[in-house]
Amino acid sequence: MKAKPVGMTRDEGSDRHAKLFEMLLEAIPSSVLLIDDQLRVVAVNRNFLEKNRKSREGAVGVRLHNLLPEPLIENMDITARVRQVFDQNIKSYGGRMTYRAPGVPLRVYYYSILPFTWLGQVQNVMLLMEDVTEQIRLGEEVVKTQRHLASIVESARDIILSTDSNGLILTWNTAAERLTGLSSFQVTGTLFFNLFHEERQKEILRILKKVYEQGESQEGEWDIVAKNQESLPIGWIFSGMKDENNNTVGIVAIGRDLRERKELEMELLKSHKLAALGVMAGGIAHEIRNPLAVSYSSAQFLLEDGIDPEFGKVCVQKILTGIDKASTIIQDLLKFARPSSSSDMAQLDLVSVLDDVIKLTINQAKVQKVEILVEKSANEAWVLGHGNLLQQVFLNLFLNSLNAMIDGGVLKIFVEKTENEAIVKISDSGTGIEKQDLERIFDPFYTSASVGKGTGLGLSICHSIVVKQHLGKIEVDSEPGRGSTFKVSLPIF
Repeated sequence: MKAKPVGMTRDEGSDRHAKLFEMLLEAIPSSVLLIDDQLRVVAVNRNFLEKNRKSREGAVGVRLHNLLPEPLIENMDITARVRQVFDQNIKSYGGRMTYRAPGVPLRVYYYSILPFTWLGQVQNVMLLMEDVTEQIRLGEEVVKTQRHLASIVESARDIILSTDSNGLILTWNTAAERLTGLSSFQVTGTLFFNLFHEERQKEILRILKKVYEQGESQEGEWDIVAKNQESLPIGWIFSGMKDENNNTVGIVAIGRDLRERKELEMELLKSHKLAALGVMAGGIAHEIRNPLAVSYSSAQFLLEDGIDPEFGKVCVQKILTGIDKASTIIQDLLKFARPSSSSDMAQLDLVSVLDDVIKLTINQAKVQKVEILVEKSANEAWVLGHGNLLQQVFLNLFLNSLNAMIDGGVLKIFVEKTENEAIVKISDSGTGIEKQDLERIFDPFYTSASVGKGTGLGLSICHSIVVKQHLGKIEVDSEPGRGSTFKVSLPIF
C-alpha cells in the first residue's frame, strides 16, 4: 500500500481523489453516466445534465431505466448491454441512437459502455454518449450540396467538364454529350486537348498550362471536333480547380455553343460592312470620277474627224489608264465587300491585311483632307486569324479616326513586331475621347459625339473579334482635344 502524503489524513486523501475524479468527469466533452451493479446512476457529468435539463439530485441514485426515456431503453436495449458488460468485463461499442429530452430538440448520439474494474472485478460501468448531431447535420448538408451541384451541372445547357493535372478528362456533363455526340464513357480518361483540331492542340496546351501554373482564368473561342468530325464553334472559359489547401489540382472548363451567335454576328458584320462602304462611297466616287472624266474626254476626241494618229494613241492610252485605275479601286472594294469562302482561322500576314484596308480608306481621307502616315518596323507579321474579320477591325478603327477629324488632320499608323506579338497603333489628331467615355467605348450600343457616329456597335465588334476570337488585346489612350491612339495586339504563332 502506498504511503499517504505527509500531513494528509485518509479522509483528506479520499476527498482529494473524489475531487480529481469529479474534475475529470466534468472535463469529458461527452455525456457520462457512472452506473453500479444495481443499474443505479452513481455519478453524472454536467454535459449530460445540461443537454437533458436534469439536476444532479434528480439523476444521481436514480435507476437507469427511470432516467432515460422508455423508447430508448427498449429500442437500444441499454440495460441489457450494461448487464452484459458487468458479467463479461468486455467493452461494448453501441451505435447511433436518437434521443429527445422533454423540451429540447432532437439529438443524435453514438454511445459506448466501458467497464471500471478493481482486482479483476467490474465495480462500475460507464455509459459514454457522444453528441454527433451537428456532424450528422453537416454531413447531410454536404450530401445535399453535392447533389444540388451535380443537378446544376447536369441541367446546364453549356459544356461543363473537369480534368486532372495531366489534362485527362474526369467529368463530362449531359450537355457535352448532347452537343458533341460523345458519351462520358468515351471521353473520360482521355486527354482533353485531343478534342480539338491538330493545328490548335499546342495552343490549347499552352492555355491550360498557364491556367494550371499561374492560376489565372483564360477564355477564348476554339472549335471542338464532334463525333461526326463536325467542327463546333465553342466559347471556352478555363479555370483552376482548387483543393482544400488552395493548390491547383486540375482544370474546370465551361464551353458555350456559338453557332447561333456566329450566324447573328456574321449578319451584323455584313450590315456594318455595308455601312462602312457607304461612308467610303464619297471618297471612292470622287476617285473614280477623275479617270472616268479623262476617259470620257479622250473618247470624245477619238470621235472627231481628222484626228492626228499620234494624238489618237495618246487618247487611247489615257482611256486604258483610266479604266485600269477605276478597275483597281473596284477590285479593292470587292476584296473587302466579298465574304470569305471559309470561316476557319489561317496563317496570314497582318501587314498585308493592313495595306489592303489603307487602300480602301485613302480616298475618303483625301476627301476629308486627312494625311495618312504609315511607319513599319517589320515588313511582315504572321498571325493566326481570319483576314476578313481583321479587315473589319482596322476599317472600323480608321473610320472612327476620320470621323474624329472633321476639319482634316493626320492619321498615323505604326506597325511593329515583338517576339510574341504583332502590334498596330492607330493615332489621330482629332477631338479625342472624354475620360468618362473611355471605360465604356467597347460596350455594345454605347456611342457619343466624342467617340464617333453610328450605332455604337463598331468598337464592340472590334473588341469581340480581337479579344475573343483572336486572343489579342485592344487598348485605347485618349485626351480631349489631343486625339486618340488605339493599340491592337495579336499573338504571333
